[in-house]
Amino acid sequence: MAIQITYRRTSRLSMRIVKNGDVHVSAPIGMPRKEVESFIEEHRDWIAQARKKTYESQKRRAAFFNQLPQTTRAQVDEVLNRLKALVEPMVERNARRMGVTPSIVYYKPTISRWGQCNTQDGSICISAYVLLLPEWCIEHVVVHELCHLLEPSHNARFHALMDKYFPRWREARRETRRICQMQDDEEEE
Repeated sequence: MAIQITYRRTSRLSMRIVKNGDVHVSAPIGMPRKEVESFIEEHRDWIAQARKKTYESQKRRAAFFNQLPQTTRAQVDEVLNRLKALVEPMVERNARRMGVTPSIVYYKPTISRWGQCNTQDGSICISAYVLLLPEWCIEHVVVHELCHLLEPSHNARFHALMDKYFPRWREARRETRRICQMQDDEEEE
């Protein structure tokens, strides 16, 4: 376990556990190192629990995404074919209805985002892992990214567009989160 101490313009000590389990501590500029080390020592139990929780969360997350293997060329090709067959009609239908045209739609096995829109070039990227979601949740991702062609940020106008073009978007977002969380529950049993 590595502990990284960073001095910043802050009024108090704080600490967090990052994905790899390391501890990042933020301390006010000028605070004596002994005081920082004492703070870390006082929170050893919290650090151990938080590291364990982070490790378990990462393990559950990996198990969820490993449901869609993409290690061989054949697996990658199969995923790509399934994605195209499912997503391209959704993009075509919704883009026409919304009056937008993405420059390109491509797919990547991203685990940090379900989709991404580059408003500069009009391209949309959809995560291969949307295949782990129900179709209506996939459509939510598609409409979400298409809405970014009309409104780049997640402001009130964006939400109004989502309400117009995919009224069940809040429900779809909750369901997507529930599905990801369900993996957590199944492993705990």
